[in-house]
Amino acid sequence: MLEHIELFFKSIFIDNMVFAVFLGMCSYLAVSKKVATAVGLGAAVIFVLAVTVPLNWLLDKYLLQDGALVWLGPEYADYNLSFLSFILFIATIATMVQLVEIVVEKFSPSLYNSLGIFLPLIAVNCAILGGSLFMQAREIETFGLAFNYGVSSGIGWFLAILAIAAIREKIRYSNVPAPLRGLGITFIITGLMGIGFQSFGGMLTGGSDEAPVEETTTAEQIEKKEILSTEKNDDLKTEIDEKDISYNEVKK
Repeated sequence: MLEHIELFFKSIFIDNMVFAVFLGMCSYLAVSKKVATAVGLGAAVIFVLAVTVPLNWLLDKYLLQDGALVWLGPEYADYNLSFLSFILFIATIATMVQLVEIVVEKFSPSLYNSLGIFLPLIAVNCAILGGSLFMQAREIETFGLAFNYGVSSGIGWFLAILAIAAIREKIRYSNVPAPLRGLGITFIITGLMGIGFQSFGGMLTGGSDEAPVEETTTAEQIEKKEILSTEKNDDLKTEIDEKDISYNEVKK
């Protein structure tokens, strides 16, 4: 359970798709002028990531990995179809995006018109493909963790575009210097938000990924230390006695 909680918050704040790896910046900048459209696109991204990441995990686990086809028989154990990862991942993403587009057009025509070309472009949104590729690269072990990662990555992207949309709506009424108006001030705000999101890193990791090494003191180790110290004292005493003897001989 703790592993799920850590992955959830880490994917939202520390490994945020926008602020950590700068994926999905095209739609992040283009559709963040109004909160309403940002919410619609963000919800679509959450849904697509929540479906495609676990589906692609299944494809990777039982089809693409080296030896993944062993469930078909021992003779297939040496097959490696990892070179098909990009094609199959994109095919899964395009199918889900097409489904989302049909649903949005059917039940919310106004949102469909507001999103315009950016709704079907989710299929080639690098944040969506990045979610599946990061899942594969990090070797996420279970289907549940893959689903958790897809949902949390989508929520992280949703929070990013929602926050910048809310700020851009308010900043219209601010006195922004002429050279920074538009994308200039948006990039500055994005950078500051990224710094803020990265500050959660120490809270979740504790500042170090390595477990502290416990110092164990056993009776045997203590005994060895005492023997060594005794030997050192004896050697020192012998050396002092030899020096005294040589001094007395010289004096005589």
